[in-house]
Amino acid sequence: MTAPPPGWFEANQRHVTAALGVVRALLRAHARHGRGDDGRGGDVDSARRALDDAAARMPSPSALDAVCASFELSDFERDVLVACAGVELDGAFAAECAAAHGDGGRPYPTFGLALAAFPSAHWSAITSSAPLRRWRMVDVAPGDALTTSALRIDERILHYLAGVAHLDARLDGVVAPVGAAARPTESQRALAQRVVGVWSAAGGDDPLPLVQLWGRHRSAAVEVAACAAAEAGLALHAVRALDVPSAPAEREAMTRLWAREAVLSRSALLVDLHDGDAPETVRAVAALADDLRAPVLVSSREPAATGVRPAVRLRIGDATTAEQRALWSGALGDLARVLDGRVDAVVGQFRLDERAIRAASADVLGRAAARDGADADELGRALWDACRSQARPRLDDLADRIRPTAGWDDLVLPEQQRRVLREISAHVRHRLRVYETWGFAAKSSRGLGISALFSGPSGTGKTMAAEVLANDLRLDLYRIDLSQVVSKYIGETEKNLKRVFDAAEGGGSILLFDEADALFGKRSEVKDSHDRYANIEVSYLLQRMEAYTGLAILTTNMKTALDKAFLRRIRFVVQFAFPDAAQRAEIWRRVFPDATPVREVDHAKLARLNVAGGNIRNIALNAAFLAADGGGPVTMEHLLRAARGECAKLEKPLTDAETAGWV
Repeated sequence: MTAPPPGWFEANQRHVTAALGVVRALLRAHARHGRGDDGRGGDVDSARRALDDAAARMPSPSALDAVCASFELSDFERDVLVACAGVELDGAFAAECAAAHGDGGRPYPTFGLALAAFPSAHWSAITSSAPLRRWRMVDVAPGDALTTSALRIDERILHYLAGVAHLDARLDGVVAPVGAAARPTESQRALAQRVVGVWSAAGGDDPLPLVQLWGRHRSAAVEVAACAAAEAGLALHAVRALDVPSAPAEREAMTRLWAREAVLSRSALLVDLHDGDAPETVRAVAALADDLRAPVLVSSREPAATGVRPAVRLRIGDATTAEQRALWSGALGDLARVLDGRVDAVVGQFRLDERAIRAASADVLGRAAARDGADADELGRALWDACRSQARPRLDDLADRIRPTAGWDDLVLPEQQRRVLREISAHVRHRLRVYETWGFAAKSSRGLGISALFSGPSGTGKTMAAEVLANDLRLDLYRIDLSQVVSKYIGETEKNLKRVFDAAEGGGSILLFDEADALFGKRSEVKDSHDRYANIEVSYLLQRMEAYTGLAILTTNMKTALDKAFLRRIRFVVQFAFPDAAQRAEIWRRVFPDATPVREVDHAKLARLNVAGGNIRNIALNAAFLAADGGGPVTMEHLLRAARGECAKLEKPLTDAETAGWV
């Protein structure tokens, strides 16, 4: 939206004053000659010549002419509007109205006075469907008859006629202006061109098609909408879908106000559905869009129902690798050269939107400024951690974040299992090189997600292995309990899973779906709708895992219960077997921190206790508390007492063979 040309404001003020002069002359003529005067006379003609002269000196159309053209006001309606404005703009104008009424107690314009005093008067102008009242340019005071009630100009229209641009106060706080696009990517600019093309192609009396911009990043939709609006010469305002009234009367009032505002400020409206896509909210947005003829865009995560108005749906995908690099380069400035290779690593792992990239860059730039002389490695770690921080908020509300502490040295597993875990780490670390640089993503877009199944009895190290991977890759680890996600209500499980994956996309977090047995199982023969939907739930989870840009891990205690057709769609399967005596001895050697005082602890004897690694950790921890309470180091006696308690909890008998020689 371009600013008025130089000198416009002064010329517009002269034009409004001249228009008031014409109406004042008409009122005076009516006061002198009474009803039936046709408005001709020396004063009126002189005032009209002054108005024509003021119009000729306008560098671009005046505000009054713009209103009349935009809302198709007749000459009579124009004079009524100017009369109402005159009372507010000129302190002496009210006396002119009182004199024209012949009643000093009525210092205001009325429809009756206008019909009597102004030429080209027509009754249709005062109906509720005519522009003056339909667009709420003038308000009729309640109480008296329609023709004798006082008329008052709407405040927004008054300011507009005076050349002052501002949002209608009744929309303020609900509808907000959107600034110019910051750094649109090439793909966003291309989508903006398509939006402008949709608007340009529309013609006739039909409303412009609704444009729906869908994708997981709200900020990307804002960039596209802002780009398109600027290209079309429009301002852009945004409203949250949750703020669109669901009550028809309230929504109709908002619709009229915005429809008028769209004309006055030459604006498009962006309705944000990202924060609320409940059916009643979507219906309210669809009703709003159906009633508006102005340009409307809707942003949402997924395509949504849009009512009867024709709709064009445009998907906004993630920025390409090249676009991500360009965004980082622009946000980091000179620091981008220092962090060159480390920026590539961030691009390969995270899929942040432009706002998150700016925020993460500001964090790193702040650290660099605060610590003069920080080396590239330190700043690279800060950049990585800043990206993790940007990706956390939405997922923190849906899953439990585990702070990984275990490393490779803490994991006691056979070499084959350790080798597979190392392969998983390599797949995550080098996926950008293999998928993008080496072209595997272009060859096929299916199965690019990295998925793993960890199976084995409880306490054998499945969660610890996930912690080790998270520590090794320096990624956040989130645990999702599938037993809590699965719902007995048809369709709810998929919705729950969708929320988790949508929140995790872009952050590169490791998702640990615990208790997969709650969802998986032998694919049953479809006997009823519940069997069919159970299979759909499993298929949906696997499809999202295959498409997820990070690492998704399923854990189960019963691998044999899983359908082989499902297992074929999982890239890695790691079996966590119950530890043998040698492995248990190694776990006992590593279970106590270096700072824990121990005395005469025999790992070989402890290894005879037939329990898993998780139980060993519990026994060691309980023994440490017993020792701390006794004021001495951990001994075999403390371990025996702790082992008895752990076995009692497991309802497992503690045999003499297992504890012989402990004390």
